[in-house]
Amino acid sequence: MKHIFNKGTNPEKPTLLLLHGTGGNELDLLPLAGMIDEEASVLSVRGNVLENGMPRFFRRLAEGVFDEEDLAFRTQELNQFLDEAADKYGFDRSQIIAIGYSNGANIAASLLFHYGDALKGAILHHPMVPRRGIELPDLTGKSIFIAAGTNDPICPAEESTELHALLQRANAKAELHWENQGHQLTRSEVEAAAKWYKGL
Repeated sequence: MKHIFNKGTNPEKPTLLLLHGTGGNELDLLPLAGMIDEEASVLSVRGNVLENGMPRFFRRLAEGVFDEEDLAFRTQELNQFLDEAADKYGFDRSQIIAIGYSNGANIAASLLFHYGDALKGAILHHPMVPRRGIELPDLTGKSIFIAAGTNDPICPAEESTELHALLQRANAKAELHWENQGHQLTRSEVEAAAKWYKGL
């Protein structure tokens, strides 16, 4: 997978996995990583799927309707890539915290839904429920921050509420932060995520 790896100055810190939104790339969220933890290593990945020329992490059938088969395949592909990247760059595979926006937040949530040990935690900006009707792994010890917009036309508020409940039911420590905004990524929600991260 096309990616950037920037080695951090403090090897004790987790590795931040950056996952962009539809039409973005591996450069998009680099400023966020600096706001969250400027000492951490950063692994920023570009989605392997193109939708009308725009990179994404998995296919969708329509707005808000995921291709579940492709989602499961791409989630496995990303999980395997994380194994390979940890070997290649020498970071601790068990200390990855994902930061995802929109489509990137959805694939990060899918990692949590399918692989209990894929991530240590996640910051999910405007995520939806990746899959329904599956049993989640035990997520005891995982910390997740969800940032959502009350007026988000792409990711309805109930999606974020349901995702929060599902993660909590799987024993994750999940926090839901609301912005009185739409689908855009706001500075105030990133600041709230940074504050949450510092409390880990």
